[in-house]
Parts: sequence; structure tokens; C-alpha cells
Amino acid sequence: MKLLALGAAAVAALALTAGTASADELPAFDFTDCPAPPPNADPGTWRCEAFVSQGKLTIDDREIPLGEMRLTFSEGRVNGRYAQEFGALRHAPVVVPGLAGTTLELHYGGYSDFQSNDARRGELDVYASLRHPLLRKDCALGVLHTVVHDDPAVPPTVISKTPPTMHFGVVDPDLAVPATHGCGPLGKLVDRKLGLPSPAGENRFQQTTYVQYKPL
Repeated sequence: MKLLALGAAAVAALALTAGTASADELPAFDFTDCPAPPPNADPGTWRCEAFVSQGKLTIDDREIPLGEMRLTFSEGRVNGRYAQEFGALRHAPVVVPGLAGTTLELHYGGYSDFQSNDARRGELDVYASLRHPLLRKDCALGVLHTVVHDDPAVPPTVISKTPPTMHFGVVDPDLAVPATHGCGPLGKLVDRKLGLPSPAGENRFQQTTYVQYKPL
């Protein structure tokens, strides 16, 4: 899910072709989690990208509003080749519809690729912790491997060139969602309520995102 990065070439092209939208309601961007460039980074090539997204996860016909997600990573070149460093994924717990008293919180799953290409916008692994007084503390969903594409309903728009700020949408229509694990005796009930496991093609992950860039 390149919640996610447009890449330098794509940003340059969009800056020439996209219209300018109002910046009146921009979120506050936080670069605190930006990873520093590696020691052997090519000077002057690195930047941090801070994303603020609103998302939803649809499992079959069950929609889970995910609320706000924040993600940071850094990218640049090392010895002339593209490189990236993951920063953080921050997400506040949200209520799971149909599961009274249960919350879901997304976490980084250990893999990301934010270099866009012709096939997709990017990829990200996430997992979701599930919390309820009757579920075990290790109850989780995933890892989910998301591969996101541009959402035609929310085309990329340049908000500002100084600092570089954009708005766009992404969608993963082929997400596979496994059964829960570590939930204890009530895990099967949770799976039944959510319709899990659910194969690719039956689910959908969507985000609308603001991103701002900062040189490092």
C-alpha cells in the first residue's frame, strides 16, 4: 500500500499536469518518525515523506472504517541506486462494527516497498491487533500484504509546491484476509462474524491520503 510514495519522477510529472487544490484544510504533518539517511547515502538525494490517510477495510460486504493513519519513511539514493528506510505506522484503535466492544489497531508488518512502478503504487505489510476483554492479549489479524493502485475516484492533485504537498487515493481490490490467530476460544466466533478467512477478490482496502515531503 503505498499509502504511499509517488516517487520523484511521478511527483515531477504531476506538478506539471495536476491542478492546484485548496490548502485550507490540510492536516498537520509530523516528521518526528523520519529515519535518517544511511551513512553511505548520496548527499542531497534524501527526503522524508509524511502521510496522513483516511482508510477503510471491506471484508466481503463488511466495512470497517479505519479512521486516520499516519506513516513516514525516507527515500533517496545510495551509490546511485534507489533506497528507502521505513519510519513508523501510527494508527489509533477503531471500533469493529458487528463486534460489540472490540477494537482494531493497525501495525507495521515488517515489509514495505514504496517505489512506484507501472504495475502498482506500492506495497506494505500490516497486521491488526484485536482487543476485547474476552479475547487473549495476542489476538491479531494478519499479516496482510497490501498492493495498492491509484484510485481513479481520487486522482493525484498538487496542493502546494512549497513545501511539496499532494493529495491522492489508492485502492487494493485483491487483498486476501486470513483468519485471526492468538485470540483464544472466541477466535472462531470473531472469524465467523467477520467472514474470515476471506480470499483475494472478495475484499477491498482504500485510502485517501495527504503527503508532504521534507529534504533530509
